[in-house]
Amino acid sequence: MDRLRIGIVFGGCSEEHPISVKSAQEIARNLDTEKYEPFYVGITKSGAWKLCDGPGAHWEDGSCRPAVLSPDRSVHGLLVLDQGRYETITLDLVFPVLHGKLGEDGAVQGLLDLSGIPYAGCDIQSSALCMDKSLAYTVARSAGIATPNFWTVTADEDIDPERLTYPVFVKPARSGSSFGVSKVRRKEELLDAVKIARQYDSKVLIEEAVVGSEVGCAILGNDPDLIAGEVDRIALSHGFFRIHQETEPESGSENSTPIVPADIPAESRSLVRETAKAIYRALGCRGLSRVDMFLKEDGTVVLNEVNTLPGMTSYSRYPRMMAAAGLPLAEVIDRIVSLTLTGNGR
Repeated sequence: MDRLRIGIVFGGCSEEHPISVKSAQEIARNLDTEKYEPFYVGITKSGAWKLCDGPGAHWEDGSCRPAVLSPDRSVHGLLVLDQGRYETITLDLVFPVLHGKLGEDGAVQGLLDLSGIPYAGCDIQSSALCMDKSLAYTVARSAGIATPNFWTVTADEDIDPERLTYPVFVKPARSGSSFGVSKVRRKEELLDAVKIARQYDSKVLIEEAVVGSEVGCAILGNDPDLIAGEVDRIALSHGFFRIHQETEPESGSENSTPIVPADIPAESRSLVRETAKAIYRALGCRGLSRVDMFLKEDGTVVLNEVNTLPGMTSYSRYPRMMAAAGLPLAEVIDRIVSLTLTGNGR
């Protein structure tokens, strides 16, 4: 039987470029090459696309060739450039292992829709919706899901520090991980926090600080058939959870530890899982996503954010939650491929 030809796109122009490379490395380690023939397409920080041997630590230094995904549906794959000529490589599907801007926000999904190549994960609409936290909150609220109170500040808008009750979190409205996020405890700190967030996005979100445990749930599947991984809880020693900000994340964080399964009552774990599924459905997610929430002392579950292509590194939360539920990453990949080819509805 012929192997499925999978384009694995990684890297990208966002601040999450190095995380994407590590995610692709973990995908490569767990990809069954008896079933799949991988074609690794790395995007440099400057935006150049290159077909390379793999996502190794120094992939750009290897024997790479310029390559692009063709938007022409008659090609249905890659155009690989070589000394003024090009060859075509047809693909059965693409796994965009990209995080943050131009990876999770609908941009690459639009290119893939033009190309007609099936691709893993959320479509344009749900990718863009989940990337913009203020829009995601608005839609989730309309579905009856609790969210923090929030305010948005556009590029040219001023914010009066006197109007807020502190503490609040200030974050880029459309950015990944915790880049540009600040916890503001006093009104005197607000304007500097907004300035930091604007380094990552012109639209800034200010939200109330929710008192509760940070919990998450990995979701796999297409509605109505969804699989929820084990719930995790982020145990903090101090400060707030700053994912992917560590110098050596493989060795752990200086202030946080993910506990899987979460050390919360069974009924709370069940509620978190069901709420994660409800959020996933309300925002139109498909394929996979990680839903981050807060669990308050009164048992209320509050949306934090949704990652439509969560980290897949050796230390990432999504594969850990799925593994704790009995689905190792190799099987998760198999299921994502099956969902992409048979149940994506695109």
